[in-house]
Amino acid sequence: MIVVAGEALIDLVPQGPGALAGLTPVPGGGPYNTAVALGRLGSPTAFCSRTSYDAFGEALLDGLRRAGVDVSAVQRGTEPTTLAAATLDASGSAAYSFYVEGTADRLFTAPDRLPDRTRAVSFGTCSLVLEPGASAYAELLRSSSGQGLFTTLDPNIRPGLIPDADAYRARFRSWLSSVTLLKLSEDDARWLGGTPGEWLAAGPSAVVITRGGDGLTVFTGDGGEYSVPGEKTEVVDTIGAGDTVNAALLHGLSVQDALSPGALAALGADGWTRLLRFAARAAALTCSRAGAQPPYAHELGDL
Repeated sequence: MIVVAGEALIDLVPQGPGALAGLTPVPGGGPYNTAVALGRLGSPTAFCSRTSYDAFGEALLDGLRRAGVDVSAVQRGTEPTTLAAATLDASGSAAYSFYVEGTADRLFTAPDRLPDRTRAVSFGTCSLVLEPGASAYAELLRSSSGQGLFTTLDPNIRPGLIPDADAYRARFRSWLSSVTLLKLSEDDARWLGGTPGEWLAAGPSAVVITRGGDGLTVFTGDGGEYSVPGEKTEVVDTIGAGDTVNAALLHGLSVQDALSPGALAALGADGWTRLLRFAARAAALTCSRAGAQPPYAHELGDL
C-alpha cells in the first residue's frame, strides 16, 4: 500500500489562455492527483487527508473511489473545500490563485496509525504550507520515516501561499532528514536554493529534478546522475504533470520492489533510466489533455 498524504481541492481550470477565460471545476491538488494517478496505474493506494462534506468534497471522494483509492483514512469536516483558480499562458503553463481561508483540508490532524500494509508515504504541495494542518503533515512525515517507511516529498512550491519564504526554506531543510526520495521541478529548486548534493547530504537517498519538456534527471547518494529527455506531445496544459511524475516514480519503484533506500542504491543506470522514461511518458500523456487527467496503466505499457 502506498499512502498519499495532503490536500484535495477543486481546480478551476481555464478553457483557454488569459485571466478571463471560462473556468471549469475539476478535482485537484497535488497529493490528490498523485493518489488518482497511482490508482489508475494499478498500485494499491490510500489517501490521507481531510475533506469537506460539501458537494465538492463528495466529488473529490468519488474521484478517488473511481480510481480504486482507499479513502478510509480521509477525515471529514463541515468547512468549505479549497479552490485553486488556474490561469494559462500562451504555452499552456499554469499559474494559480488559491482560496484557502477556513477550508476543510487546513484542519487535518495526524492519524494514530496508517492503513495496514503501508510501505510508502508521499507528501507535498499546499498541505505543508497552510497551518495548522502543515504541522500535522510534518509530524506524519517524521513518524513515517521513524517507522522505516519509504517517504517521498514534492514541495511543489506555490509562492503566493508562502508568507515567509525564509522560514519555509528552513522548514524544508528540516524535513530532508525524514525523506527517502525528493522530487523537485527546476522552478522549485531555484526558489528553494541549494544543490542536489546539499539535499542528498541532508538525508534523501535520491533527488529527481523535472525540467518540463526537457525531461528528468536523478541524482543518487552514491554520486550517480542519470537523465532522460522529455516525451514529445501536443501540450494542452501542464496541470497535474508533476503529480503524475510522483505517481509514476512510486509505482515504478513498487513494481521493481525498490521502496527502500538500499533498493534505490541498487537500481543503477539501467533501472533509473527505465523509471525516468516511464515517468516522462506518463507526464506527457497528462499534458496532452485538459486538467489533471493522469494516464491509466494500459496507456503506458510496461516499465
